[in-house]
Amino acid sequence: MDGVYLTWLISALAIGVLLMPLIKPPWANVTTDGFIDFIRRYWLHIAIVLIIYNAKDFLDEVDRILMANTDGMLNMTPWIYAIEADMVLWVQETFRADWLTAFMTHFYVVGFMVICYVSIFYFAYFDDRYMADRISLAIFWVYILAIPFYLFFNVHVTGNYIPGMETLAYNHTPEINDWFHRIDPLTNGMPSLHIAFPFAVWLCLLRFDTDGRWTNYRRIIFVFVLMTAFCILYLGIHWFMDIIGGMIVAAIAVNIANKLADPFWKIFDERTINARLATLLTNPKRAYNVIKSSFSKQVANFAKPTSKETGVVLTVVMIVIAGIITWDLTHQSIPAGGVDAPVGVEAADGWLITLDDKGETVQLVVHDLSDLESEIEVIQPIMDENSTYDVRGNMLVMANQTLAMVVDLAKPFEAKTTKEVQSPSDLTIVSDDCFALLEDGQATYWTFEGQEKVGPTSSQGDSIILLESSNGQIALVFASDPDTVQLGIVDGEGLISINVNASADPGEDEILIAQGLNVDLENATITDISFSENKLAATIDVNATSRLVLLDTITGDSQIISDHKFAAYDPHVNYGILMFSAYTEIDPGNASEKYTDREIYIHELSTNLTKPLTADDLDQWAPMVLEDYYVYQQMNDNGEISVEVQAKEPTLQPYSSNILKFGVVLVISLAFIYIMQKQREANDSNRHGIEHAS
Repeated sequence: MDGVYLTWLISALAIGVLLMPLIKPPWANVTTDGFIDFIRRYWLHIAIVLIIYNAKDFLDEVDRILMANTDGMLNMTPWIYAIEADMVLWVQETFRADWLTAFMTHFYVVGFMVICYVSIFYFAYFDDRYMADRISLAIFWVYILAIPFYLFFNVHVTGNYIPGMETLAYNHTPEINDWFHRIDPLTNGMPSLHIAFPFAVWLCLLRFDTDGRWTNYRRIIFVFVLMTAFCILYLGIHWFMDIIGGMIVAAIAVNIANKLADPFWKIFDERTINARLATLLTNPKRAYNVIKSSFSKQVANFAKPTSKETGVVLTVVMIVIAGIITWDLTHQSIPAGGVDAPVGVEAADGWLITLDDKGETVQLVVHDLSDLESEIEVIQPIMDENSTYDVRGNMLVMANQTLAMVVDLAKPFEAKTTKEVQSPSDLTIVSDDCFALLEDGQATYWTFEGQEKVGPTSSQGDSIILLESSNGQIALVFASDPDTVQLGIVDGEGLISINVNASADPGEDEILIAQGLNVDLENATITDISFSENKLAATIDVNATSRLVLLDTITGDSQIISDHKFAAYDPHVNYGILMFSAYTEIDPGNASEKYTDREIYIHELSTNLTKPLTADDLDQWAPMVLEDYYVYQQMNDNGEISVEVQAKEPTLQPYSSNILKFGVVLVISLAFIYIMQKQREANDSNRHGIEHAS
C-alpha cells in the first residue's frame, strides 16, 4: 500500500518537472540553479499548500466519527440521488473498459497531485509572486470552504450508493483499495476537490495572467478539468452535483484570495518576514512596541466597529459554535460509572452487566443504561474472571465454577433459581423461559425455574466449542467440524449444518502470502459467533488472519464483511446492524502507532455499508449493538479500561446545548447589527457620491 502511494508521488513529481519546458513563460529558462533557491524564496507559499494536503487526514477522521455518531442524519445523498437518478451510472456503463479504468485510476491520483500541489512550485520557480500569492491562498480557501460541507453535508460516493454502480478506482487492485479506504471516508462527495482545486487555479490564471505568460498552462489545466470531470464520474466516485459544487467553491475562493492577498502577504512575505524575525530576536523591545501599536489600533477599531469588525466577530462566533458542536458529536460515548477493571461485558434490553475486577474480589456490576452513574446491587455467587453470565429482558443468569444463579432484576436481592454446575465454559439465555449451559463440551438446557429441557448438543465423542442463541434458535460449532455452524432449536434435537465460507479474492490472499503469512482455508476455525434471527456473524481464523463472515441461515450464503487481509474480532449482530472490532494493518505489532489499535465498525445489513464508529489511537474491542445504544470496551493512553456506552441518537451535552442556545441568539443579534451597518455604510457612500458629483 505504501509502495502504491510512493509510486504515485514520484510519478507526480516527475511529470511536474517534465512539464516545465512546456508551461514556462516564453522568456524563461529552466536551469538546475533555479531548483536550489526557489523554496527559500517561497517556503511559506509551499507550506500553505502542503499543510492543506496533510490536514485532510485529520478532517477525514473527524468526518468518519461524525458520520457514525450521527447515524446517517447528516447524509444528504438521497437528495442528490433524487435529483440526478442514474445519470452517473450511464457514464460508467457507456464507456467502461479495462484499459480506461486503469488509466483513469492513476490519472485520478497523479494528475490531482500535479495540478494542485506541484503547480505551486511553477510560480515559485519562475518567480511570479503575484500569481503565487493568489493561487496559494485560493487553494487554502477552497479547502476551508469545503470543510462545513464535508462535516455536515455528507454525500456518499456513487459506487457505494447507486444500484449497479461500482467504485472502479477503489477496487482496481487490493493495494489501491486499501490506500483509498485509509485516506477517504467515502462520504466527502460535495464539493469535489478534484474539480475545485484545479478550477480555482484555472480561474486565477484566467483572471490574473494579464500578459499571457501562463497561456499554455491555462490551456493544460482546462483540459485537465474536463478530463477530471469525466474521470470522477466514470470511476464511480462523484456526482454531477459535486462538480457544480466544486466550481462554485472555487469561484468564491478565488474572490476571497484576491481580497486577502495584499494584506496577508504584506505581513507574511518571505522577503520581509525573516527581517521581522531577526528584529524580534535582536531588538525585542522594538518588536514589542510594533506589536503593541498594531494591537491597540485593532482594539480601537473594534471599540467603534464598522460592518467589517462586526462581520469578523460574527464569523468567529459561528466557528466557535460549530467547533463545540462538532467536538460534542464526535465524543458521544460515556463511560459506565463504578467500573474499575472490566474483564467482560454483556448488555441487552436496557441493561449493562459488567464483570469487574475490584482488586480483592471480582463481581458483577449492573447498570440501567438510562442511568450510567448509578449501580444496582444484585445478589450473586462468588465470581471470578472465568465466570460466565448473560442478560435478557429482566432475567440475569450467572455462574461461577460450582454454582449457577438466576435473578430477576426487578427483584435484585432474590435468587429465582440456584443450580450446581461443573466449571461451565459458557452460558447463554436461549429464550424467554430458559438458558443453556456449556459444560465439558456438552450443552444442557434449563428453565429459569431449574427444570431441564431438551435441546441440541454434540454427539458422543465430540464436543461443542461455541454456543450462541437467538429467540429459541441455537447455533453450535463442534470441535470435529470447526468451520461449520450447526443450527437447531430448543425442545428439539435435530441440527442443520451450514459451512461458513471464508474464501477471499485471490489478490487479497497473495498480499498475505507476500508478507510470509499462510492462508490455510482447509483448517479454518470459527473462533466467535453472534446470532440474530436469520443472520449469523462468525470470525474465522484462516491462520494468516481472522475474517468476519456474515451468514444467511436461510439461504446459506456467506459474505466476508471485514477487510480480507486485516484481523477482525468480536462480532455482534442485532437490530439490523453488525458490529465488530478490527485492525487496519496486516501486522499491527510492526506497524506505525496509528495502526496498532483496534477500531469499532458498524455494518448496516439493509445497505450493506460498513462505517467506523471509532477512529483514534485508543484500543477498542468487544462491541455490542442494542436497540438504542452501542457498547464497547476501551483502553486509554494510561492503560485504564472502561466500558463505553453511546446512544444511537446523537445528543448534546448540557453545556453544548446551552452554548448553542446562547449562540443562536448572539448570531441573530450580530447578523442584525451587521446588516444595519452595511445599509448605513452604503447610504453614506451614495450620499458622498451625490455630494461629490454636485
